[in-house]
Amino acid sequence: MVHQTMNTSNSRAPSASSNNKVMTGRGSVFGWFGKGVQSVAVGRLWRMGASALIVGSLVACATDVVQVPAAPADMPPLAVPTDTAPLPPAIQRTGSRWVPVRWSELPGWGTDGLHAVWNAWVRGCERPAPGQAALCAEVRQLSIATDAEQQAWVMRRFQPYRVTEPDGTPPTGLLTGYYEPIMDARRQPSATHRTPLYAPPASLRSGQPWFSRQQIDTDASAQAALKGREIAWVADPIDALILQIQGSGRLNITEADGRQRQVRVAFAAHNGHPYQSVGRWLLDQRAIREASWDAIKTWAAQNPKRLNDMLWSNPRTVFFREEALSDFDARFGPRGAQGVPLTPGRSIAVDPQSIPYGTPVWLATQGPTLDIQRLVMAQDTGGAIVGAVRADLFTGWGSWTDEPYTTAAALKQPLQLWVLWPR
Repeated sequence: MVHQTMNTSNSRAPSASSNNKVMTGRGSVFGWFGKGVQSVAVGRLWRMGASALIVGSLVACATDVVQVPAAPADMPPLAVPTDTAPLPPAIQRTGSRWVPVRWSELPGWGTDGLHAVWNAWVRGCERPAPGQAALCAEVRQLSIATDAEQQAWVMRRFQPYRVTEPDGTPPTGLLTGYYEPIMDARRQPSATHRTPLYAPPASLRSGQPWFSRQQIDTDASAQAALKGREIAWVADPIDALILQIQGSGRLNITEADGRQRQVRVAFAAHNGHPYQSVGRWLLDQRAIREASWDAIKTWAAQNPKRLNDMLWSNPRTVFFREEALSDFDARFGPRGAQGVPLTPGRSIAVDPQSIPYGTPVWLATQGPTLDIQRLVMAQDTGGAIVGAVRADLFTGWGSWTDEPYTTAAALKQPLQLWVLWPR
């Protein structure tokens, strides 16, 4: 699910975090939003999401969503291993270097309830990381184990490594957030809903620039190529931009016959132009003091004649595909770059040059929005998610006033990462 980030940085790639994550790429669209959301409120979000998703995990186990062989009969006992064995050598990757550490060096290890991440791990077993497929049977079996049993199994099966720069330098990491917006839409254009969301045009070619955002709005050839490719119409062009930056969203759509239902639109492609942050454009012009969506929308309402100038400063346009949203699918986020549904608070977007998809990652961050040490899964990427210790935390789905949005919008703080790799 390529997303952009709301960070003012301009680099990134496609996924559920889209090639346009919130406002800077499909990295974190919100890194530069507003002041922090209180940790108490965030805690409620995580606890609520965890409860629902654990149920979803058990449901998934009861279906054939994930085909995993039965757990081996000789699965080792779940006693906590000693943390004194000789450490293995460091692992060199293209975008990072992994330095082996003791479990005791992971801040907060042993305090996180691993049940909350197990759902994301089970879903990740649909497309496991290299070298981890054989462990999926045990992951599935341990879905109903105690926290202590899960922790002991992780320590027995995995070695923790501190993620550093490729030369081994401890990096200054960055954590941002992204979410899945929920918006009203119409199947037909109306006086209030006049901004279209498009499926990819037939003439689009991967790796080749197509018409820019400005050309799509003004060029007759571009408009002819997109005729009949409209999926739905939303009320505000900035809402459409937010969907493109996030890379996916849910539409409460009104059909032509008046029926209402919820569907998902997911990232399908983009027009091949570089992503540019409209927030950065406004900041550079000193039109706003804070690159938040509230500030951007306020400026747009006060400067309607310059709205297109702002929108066209970002030449990239994202195209979508519509997906049905069953009751079961609605319990999960969109599919990330790993190809599995994202789990609120437990799925992160990473730079795959640093961390492979499907890898369990111990995350530690302390700041005005979140103060957490927890196990998460690397399951997505984004255009602005570049670097050894760079992550975008998927916060869930909701509207402008819901915690997934406010948390993602406020999240921009230091980060440390440790990957857990099979022994």
